[in-house]
Amino acid sequence: MHKRRLGRTDLSIAPLVLGGNVFGWTADEKTSFDLLDRFVGAGLNAIDTADAYSRWVPGNKGGESETIIGKWMKDRGNRDKVVVITKVGSDMGQGHKDLSAAYIEKAVDASLKRLQTEFIDLYLSHWPDPTTPYEETLGVYEKLLAKGKIRYAGCSNLDAGQLRAALDVASLRGLPRYEVLQPEYNLYDRSSFDGPLRDLCVAEDIGVITYFSLAKGFLSGKYRSEADLGQSERGGGVKDYLNARGMRILAALDAVSARHSAKQAEVALAWVIARPGVTAPIASATKPEQMDSLIRAASLKLSADDMAELDKASA
Repeated sequence: MHKRRLGRTDLSIAPLVLGGNVFGWTADEKTSFDLLDRFVGAGLNAIDTADAYSRWVPGNKGGESETIIGKWMKDRGNRDKVVVITKVGSDMGQGHKDLSAAYIEKAVDASLKRLQTEFIDLYLSHWPDPTTPYEETLGVYEKLLAKGKIRYAGCSNLDAGQLRAALDVASLRGLPRYEVLQPEYNLYDRSSFDGPLRDLCVAEDIGVITYFSLAKGFLSGKYRSEADLGQSERGGGVKDYLNARGMRILAALDAVSARHSAKQAEVALAWVIARPGVTAPIASATKPEQMDSLIRAASLKLSADDMAELDKASA
């Protein structure tokens, strides 16, 4: 599998990242192990999770996804073959988003314990924390880098102004900068990344791994009306896409997928992979056939005409 360098880091990843948000939620431990085996067996190597996954499930407290990934890596003895990405700063019971130095120092140790590893390849600030200065957050990352607990720091959900400010603080104070951004981005949700944020990432050589790359499952093509929303636990998040623009995008996906004998989700992911400034999309799976589809998406090449048709439909 062809690898792409993640920004200025020395991390090389396959052009599709496995989303671990379903582990401990819609995929139990055995299913998760099977999916992870299939993923790395196909030559893909980067796994994205967060300490808060999957705290939203009744009975869960957060850390379930990291725990499953940690057990799997220890059981398979393959830590050196996997790029582990996790995030910090979500509400884990403290009642607010938190990127303070004191909180991060405790949170990283908890993540390392659950992941059963001595280091995290890429550690992301999950959300902006307006109460904590960038200098404080980047300063604690500097300590974690020096201790070898993390290899690189990155961020998620920052807009262009916030990312620029964080980069300026890093430069001014001689602190490690955010090397990777994780924004929401897909054929439907384009406006927050396309434009100034993408331009900044390209100019600064910041790696980009996108989340909600299938628009919460809408771009799989299985949701065409409100009657379809009950097909999965995630269906409720798709309702807002059921409009004229959404149907236009699905029609374009239908046409392009037919030409390639591919699934709509594979084409939607291949579109993200081919977009300027993107290193790799994140996508998750709960069934073997879904995983096989993700693997195919990583090597699907769209033509210029395919991209133009999809771009026009999503404009």
